[in-house]
Amino acid sequence: MAKQKTIITCAITGAIHTPTMSDALPYTPDDIARQAIDAAEAGASILHLHARRPTDGGVSIDPKDFSAFLPRIKQATNAVINISTGGSLKNTIEERIAPALAFSPEMCSMNMGSMNFSFHPLAQRYEAFKFDWEKDYIANSDTYIFRNTFADIGNAATQLAPHGTKFEHECYDVGHLYNLKFCMDIGLFKAPIFIQFIFGILGGIGPEVDNLIFMKRTADRLFGKDYRWSVLGAGGAQMSLASTASQMGGNVRVGLEDSLFIERGKLATSNAQQVAKIRRIVEDLGCTVASPEEAREILALKGGDNVNF
Repeated sequence: MAKQKTIITCAITGAIHTPTMSDALPYTPDDIARQAIDAAEAGASILHLHARRPTDGGVSIDPKDFSAFLPRIKQATNAVINISTGGSLKNTIEERIAPALAFSPEMCSMNMGSMNFSFHPLAQRYEAFKFDWEKDYIANSDTYIFRNTFADIGNAATQLAPHGTKFEHECYDVGHLYNLKFCMDIGLFKAPIFIQFIFGILGGIGPEVDNLIFMKRTADRLFGKDYRWSVLGAGGAQMSLASTASQMGGNVRVGLEDSLFIERGKLATSNAQQVAKIRRIVEDLGCTVASPEEAREILALKGGDNVNF
């Protein structure tokens, strides 16, 4: 695959971290919009967005909560908007794709397999929580199965196909790559696909460079020249794996959804701070960061004028 510009994705808030864990984590529409715009100005060409309940920071998949910040972000920046279809681990696929169906974004996430997705060890790190829902939500995640069956994937892909929305195919383990290949073989997805290799989530593959090389080699064998790829390193693996990926010809993802820190033991002050850091690293290592329009061309997106917000 020819060397090309590096796309920076920023995942603004997510569905794992809770308000107690960091004062920088945005959950009101104002804060999500402001941090997304700042991240774009810092160099992110794709903004991966979840919604939150503005009253207490809980996870929301209500399109009304998305509508409170999506138009503001679009008006203020040319960045590609990528809406999550992950939502809460307890929601059905129909509930999870409702925002993408409502807003017809250029991109949305697509998880490529079911898994034991857990973050329950975080419950032991805090003596008190800002909101009543937080502790049980975290502690009980060891009972969750993040459901993404072939039927679920097919349902989401079929309903979103008329929208021309491309997917960030989130692969948490090597088996998810084979799931994706099967789905391409039966016509659910068309090249070029965009794969997000995810490392360091409990229940998925670990955040070692050997695993990154293994996932990349497997994807090369399965998809040849028909894919583009990016790396998400959770927690402390964020910057190191992103830096390595950029030198392997890949793209990168940062953001407070994936890590609350800017360096070991130091909380990030914003999403833009993480974007600025990885941009500096990528450019210092000799790569060029892609603009939003360049990202659209690389990923064959439909364009920001063809969304419903």
